[in-house]
Amino acid sequence: MTVKKFNLPDVGEGLTEAEVVSWKVKPGDTVAINDVLCEIETAKSLVELPSPYAGTVTELLVAEGITVEVGTPIIAVSDNQPGDAPAAPAPGAAPAVVDAPMYGTLPMDDVETPAVGPLVGSGPKADAVKRRPRRRPEGAAAPAARVETPTPAAAPAAPAPVAAPAAAPAVSRTAAIGGTISGLVSKVLAKPPVRKVARDLGIDLADVVATGLRGEVTREDLVSYQAQRDAELDKAGGFWGASQKPQDQRIERIAVKGVRKATAKAMVESAFSAPHVSIFVDVDASRTMEFVKRLKASRDFEGIKVSPLLILSKAVIWAAARNPSVNATWVENADGKGGAEILVKHYMNLGIAAATPRGLMVPNIKDAQDLSLKELALALNELATTARAGKTQPAEMQGGTLTITNIGALGIDTGTPIINPGEVAIIAFGTIKQKPWVLDGEVIPRWITTLGGSFDHRVVDGDLSARFMADVAAILEEPALLLD
Repeated sequence: MTVKKFNLPDVGEGLTEAEVVSWKVKPGDTVAINDVLCEIETAKSLVELPSPYAGTVTELLVAEGITVEVGTPIIAVSDNQPGDAPAAPAPGAAPAVVDAPMYGTLPMDDVETPAVGPLVGSGPKADAVKRRPRRRPEGAAAPAARVETPTPAAAPAAPAPVAAPAAAPAVSRTAAIGGTISGLVSKVLAKPPVRKVARDLGIDLADVVATGLRGEVTREDLVSYQAQRDAELDKAGGFWGASQKPQDQRIERIAVKGVRKATAKAMVESAFSAPHVSIFVDVDASRTMEFVKRLKASRDFEGIKVSPLLILSKAVIWAAARNPSVNATWVENADGKGGAEILVKHYMNLGIAAATPRGLMVPNIKDAQDLSLKELALALNELATTARAGKTQPAEMQGGTLTITNIGALGIDTGTPIINPGEVAIIAFGTIKQKPWVLDGEVIPRWITTLGGSFDHRVVDGDLSARFMADVAAILEEPALLLD
């Protein structure tokens, strides 16, 4: 038997460390190549690590919640085949599987969830994490189900111990999880993203009333359960700590790590290296609202979420083509002698700032300039869904050229956003609401929004930033200009 150790890989450009968030396997589990071993949080996102080996997990070398450097061994896998007899260890020998320390036992819901698509490789099999069949104690009788319908082929008694576990795989998988569990625990149905949210919130899925079509717990069920739990906490005292408690017990300490740590570092560097200049413009977006309404009613957009953000995204792409220097990068010391360069990008990797369970992320839509309105709508939908589920991959956040932050979704009018590192412009999209507006000498209600733009003044001067913002506003006021 050969034991192989899997070292933490670099799953992103320049990754130096990562935190082991949760293990998807435990000692004794049988894994195949590309089965998901664990989730790690890098400075960019939450990533699933697939197994490079097939065999039996002998030891978890890093506990959950621990941050380790790239190249550190995190798991040991032996090359045992699933059919090998799990013989008892010889006297004096170290039982690598049975007595291996188990770090961070996973909850029942997490262990039974089939793994989702891995980061690399051809993808997991239908049953991504296979369990070693339970051995029936020596001398124990075969299950009744195997002897009720004897046949000549089944007459030999020897094959019974091998065939018995296959007759009831669900029993074997469930019983193997706890080691010594009396009886079966019913499985709670829920999709992986829902399980992830429940784990982050500390919710036991078994406590949640399921309303899904197949009896599964949905995201809405979690929201409802959390709201009820928050209401109960409010009645019990809520956020504020009791005044009679010691002061240090009334302070919550939150470690800054992973995505939040990387975001904080990047924002500080951007704010104090790129001289920001911000400008604002009020826009009558009434025709944009009418256009969005027509798109929602169109059969071509049936089943696709459409919002004013779609029109703004098209407007930004259109305006950047007319003002190319806003879609650029400032490079310090480009020649190694202190000289700088401005790299103007003739493509648009449109970044959309997204609040996720792991913190602020800015995934981008590659070559957004080549997408039709419908294709862009689909890309925005997919980007938002992936980000909210915490599944955005590092590659999806690299190479952005210009960013939109949709603060209007939170009811905010405008703001002064900080430029995403490596870019020279960012647009803040405020809420759209009805306000009194003077049109042709009359005061009438119109749908008004405020755009805020921040620019790197080393690249974008006042005239260029004003022309760019005016072009974006022009499309929101008259989407038909996109047909030109």
